[in-house]
This record gives sequence, C-alpha cells and structure tokens, in this order.
Amino acid sequence: MSYTALYRKWRPAGFSDVKGQDHIVQTLKNQITSRRIGHAYLFCGTRGTGKTSIAKIFARAVNCENPEDGSPCGQCQTCRNIASGASLNVVEIDAASNNGVENIRDIREQVQYPPTEGNYRVYIIDEVHMLSTGAFNALLKTLEEPPSYVIFILATTEVQRIPITVLSRCQRYDFKRITIQTLTNRLKELSQAEQIEVEEQALTYIAKAADGSMRDALSLLDQCVAFHFGEQLTYDHVLDILGAVDTGIFSQMFRAVTEGQTTQCIYQLEELILQGRELGQFVTDFIWYLRNLLLIQATDDAQDILDMSSDNKKLLEEDAKRTDGETLMRYIRVFSELSNQIRYAAQKRVLVELAFIKLTKPQMEPTYDSVIERLNKIEDQLEEGISVKLPVQTQATVPPALDGSVQPAEEVAIPKAQLEDLQLVRNEWGKIIRALGGVIRSSFRETVVEPSGDSCLCVVFSSVENFEIGRRPTIMTELEEYVRNTYKKDIYFKARLAGNGERLDTIYVSDEELRSRIHMDITFEDE
Repeated sequence: MSYTALYRKWRPAGFSDVKGQDHIVQTLKNQITSRRIGHAYLFCGTRGTGKTSIAKIFARAVNCENPEDGSPCGQCQTCRNIASGASLNVVEIDAASNNGVENIRDIREQVQYPPTEGNYRVYIIDEVHMLSTGAFNALLKTLEEPPSYVIFILATTEVQRIPITVLSRCQRYDFKRITIQTLTNRLKELSQAEQIEVEEQALTYIAKAADGSMRDALSLLDQCVAFHFGEQLTYDHVLDILGAVDTGIFSQMFRAVTEGQTTQCIYQLEELILQGRELGQFVTDFIWYLRNLLLIQATDDAQDILDMSSDNKKLLEEDAKRTDGETLMRYIRVFSELSNQIRYAAQKRVLVELAFIKLTKPQMEPTYDSVIERLNKIEDQLEEGISVKLPVQTQATVPPALDGSVQPAEEVAIPKAQLEDLQLVRNEWGKIIRALGGVIRSSFRETVVEPSGDSCLCVVFSSVENFEIGRRPTIMTELEEYVRNTYKKDIYFKARLAGNGERLDTIYVSDEELRSRIHMDITFEDE
C-alpha cells in the first residue's frame, strides 16, 4: 500500500477538525442550520490555512442528507460520493491551469442543469486570482445571478488581484494565520496518533517554521520523521534538517554585535555555513530573535507574548539589557532589508557579512540611524569615564558683552533643599534620558534643567519641535515616576521654551554658601 503524506491523510473531514479558523467555521455552520446559504463565497488567506478544506466540507454539508449541527454526517451516500470524488455535483477547478475564457464558458453551460443528487451544485475555483481578465468578465454574469441550486466558492492567496466587480458579488471570509500554539497542539495530536516519538521543543520549532500554515507544518514534520525514521525526533534533529540555527547561536552573535566584534561575527557566520545552514532561514530567524528582544524592552508582559522555554526567556532578558530600543530597531531594519535582497542574490554570504559590518561598524554607514547609535555609544563611554577622541575639537565660548568683554555666568542663590534636588537630577540627567528611551531620548537631548521652586524642576528646551513633544503631561508624568521609583524623590517637572539668545549657563549655589563668601566688616560712619 502506498504511503499517504500526513497533510493529505489528516485533511479535516468535518468542521470540528478545522483548527484556527473558528470565526469562519461558526459563521458557515450557522448559515447551514438556518438555511441562509449564499450563492458566492470568497475565501482569502495565506497558503495552508484551510481554504480548500473548508470549501469541501461546506460542499458536503449543504448536500448532506443528515447534517449534524451544520456539519456533514460523513455517512450518507451523498457525503461518501463527494468525499471520494464520484459526485458530479461538486466540481473543483484549478484556475492556475484553467484560466481561459473557454473554461468559464464550460461552467456557464454546466450550471444550467440541476444537481443529480443532493440540493446544490458547488463549484470550487482555487487560486481564482490566476483567471485572465476575459475569464473574470465571462464569470461576472453567472456569479451575479446563478440558478438557485448553484454555489460558487472562490479561493485565493492574493485577494488584491481580484477585480472589485467580483469582490462585490461575494461574501468574503479572511482566513487567519494559525498560531504557533495551535499548530503545536495539532502536531502533538497527530504524532501520538501516528505513534511518532518527538520532543515538544522540536514540534514547537516546526510550528514556528511553518509560519501559520497547517499544511507546511505537516509537510515539515513528514520530512523530519522520514530522515530520522525509527528514532526519537529531537530538537537538534529538526535544526539539522531544516538548516536552522539554535537560539544560543543567535545570542552569541548578538553579543558580538553589541561589543563591535566584527571578526567574531564573520567567524561564527562561516561556521554556520560549513554546517550547511541555510542563510535565508538564518536571516529570518535572527530578525525574529531581535523582535523578541525588542518586545522584552517595550512591553511589561512580554512573558505572555513570547512562546518559548524559561531558559530561552532568561537568555533573552539578559541580552535585552545590552542595548536600547532604538539600536534594536536599527538592527531589525538592516536585516529586514537584507531579507528582501537575499532571496534572489547570487552571493548571499557577502550580503550577510555586509549586514553584520553595518551593525558592528555604524561609522561606516552614514545614515541617520547609525549616527544616532554612534552618539549613544559616545554618551555611554563618557558616562563611564572613558575618554573619547572626537574628530574635531571644539570649545564652548561665553558670548561677549556689547563692549566686547566676556561676561561671566550669572550666579544665583537658592535654598539648600532645592539645590540638592537640582544637583541630583543634573548629575543623572543623561542616564535618566537614556533609561526612559523612545521619544524622551530623542526630544530631550539638548535640554537644561533649572530650579522652579520647592520640589519642582523645569526642563528648558531650545527647539520648538522638541518642546511641543516634551511638554505633554504624559511625558512629564513618566519622567516624575522614573525619578520617584529610581531615586526615591518626589520631584515635579514642567517645561518651557528658551528665549532667543537666552544664556543657559546660570550657576546655582545655596544661599548658605553665598553668605559664607561675604567677609566684609560692616561699619557705620557718623554724619
């Protein structure tokens, strides 16, 4: 007996077997039970999400002699004939190879005859976007006013190529990508039914590689089982067969990138190539790894979003602390561009190496993102007390007075408590801005903090655009909460825009210190 591929053997036989499309299944079942069946349906979605399977189940259900809660019974003669392909009432057409006007004309002639058994004649046109313009035009009239016993089900992966005239005549159903958890659970069920020994981590990776497609997941499982037939299918086996890379390798490469170790990145890449890893899959998986790092930084409940083991989550949390969100977004942009280029490239390795050079040597790429990253690194080095050699040495000067003399900075005395708050925030200002990140980091770069009363500081902006962003109450509140949680200080913040030519180099001292500087003896003279 010949072997049947898993995706064919386990094709859903009823609505209850369909996974991940509950919203569509329930709607169709309600239409069948209420006998409010439409004449034309359009099923849209990516490959392997169940479009054709649901179309065939629907075709059996509307003709079933004993439907059960809107699903076909599978036992009556009509159900058996349709399932075996012996029924003339269900016609499945592949529009990729039958896309001409003459094919549609044949359908128009056939629909004139009522069904020989059951209630409906159902035409399932797969990949309907492949029809020619003439074929679509020939289909329009029949699609708009078919006989009462005819149902059209059109399936497509590229709905944008369907003429609006066809869309307006159909009930449209959008099929979702199937979640990793749903795919994993289904693979586990089928593995048990097929008596396949497999690690759950291996099934999870297969589900992730399937990218939302049940058919792809079953095909990948079939491939892996065939290679390691008769033994337990492990996570490492799956990585070897699919040319994928373990999460630990991504962590090593990411750490090398953040440390600017270009040579180490190239060596690790060469090792992966020698192991036979597929570079396109590597790029895709590395983008996914960077995305997970960004989620950990940007959300408070990333643990619920990330579907992975606790060990991998712990490793991600450690790596996420090595850089900021803006840098991660730059990394993702670089590799996303690479993902589009590498698909048809002849020298894939060169493109990947170039991408790593961009990440580790931002000074070699004169883009806005790379300049920002270089500035951030310089700030971090200065904060740690590391001397930084700049290409041009500049020296700030105090603006001269009208007579040409240099005016010293104004010295203002404030209460000691206010001065302590001011000094605390001023000393930590760069660190505070970087820690808050996002819009605060970009708009607070050229700001000065000045006192504004008891337990209140004012952020002075030199740019109108940044002032409009930074003055928002939500920004000020976020700043106050960070200072409160980090430094245990209840300090309130407000914002103002610096005036034209205003000097922002005022020196603040405590009133006690100012009084201590006065050593003059005061004498009174007789008049």
